[in-house]
Amino acid sequence: MKSWDDERLLVKVAQMYYYNNMSQSEISKRLGIYRTTISRMLKKARESGIVTIHINSKFNYCYELEDKLESEFNLKECIVVPENTVEGESGKRLAAKAGADFLKRIVKDGDNVGFAWGSTIAYLSDELKNCRPTSINVVPLVGGPGNIVSDYHVNTIISKVAKAFNCKAHYLYAPAITEKKETKEAIISDSNFRSILKLWDKVNIAVVGIGSPAKSSNMIWMGFFENEDFTYLEKENVVGDICSRFYDINGKLIESDINDRTIAIELEKLRDMEYSIGIAESLGKVPAILGALRGRYINTLITTEGTAKLLLDFNK
Repeated sequence: MKSWDDERLLVKVAQMYYYNNMSQSEISKRLGIYRTTISRMLKKARESGIVTIHINSKFNYCYELEDKLESEFNLKECIVVPENTVEGESGKRLAAKAGADFLKRIVKDGDNVGFAWGSTIAYLSDELKNCRPTSINVVPLVGGPGNIVSDYHVNTIISKVAKAFNCKAHYLYAPAITEKKETKEAIISDSNFRSILKLWDKVNIAVVGIGSPAKSSNMIWMGFFENEDFTYLEKENVVGDICSRFYDINGKLIESDINDRTIAIELEKLRDMEYSIGIAESLGKVPAILGALRGRYINTLITTEGTAKLLLDFNK
């Protein structure tokens, strides 16, 4: 009978809390039990199976993928966007919108937020609507590529983000990769660049795309690379790049003449940031995303459902 009486009280407290929406203080007054005891009883009701919690959503599968990716790669957060949720919207656009919403949620006064270039990050900047004015610095993390639509240029992205948050913008007037190492050295020794370099040490939130550039068909890079550069990347088994710095499937940074000519933040700095947010989707980018995760260059991933599933399968 004692066991029945104990269980009855647990059920009573659980019903009042979960069904009747009573606060723990209200239950305490009604039953004459200390509030701290009510809290322990609710915990015991869950642990004993009297209370079970079921989350009912048609997107449960995406949430399960998020949980698996967070656990497998020790991520701070993962957002898996359901596919085909908005008619006519591409996966890239949906991931970019999720990235914009995430950035609006976490950004706070005093932050220094860095951005890479590319179509996905450009779409994110377009989705930054109804932002609260925030006292932050926005800074490019890499120079601009050559043969690229101006909307995707890093300085264009910086301008849009600064306008959205009504904050201070900093610009980098330099290519992502110079033709000669001497050209890079001249640029980084200039006083205008040194102010950007100091900001790179202060960036606590990075927003980057993840590229798969080791294909000679990628015309974005044709202005910077010679045929021997592509040959070298293929030889080194490059799978991806972040901020125009290249790595293999295990996240190992590829040291090369190309890296010596690159004007961009060092990828090692991304590892220690409060948020290093990688936004990428498509089945073809799975090796590049996996390399970024293994290299710990990102601690937050925003992707799509199909990409997330393949990423987990690929990592087995």
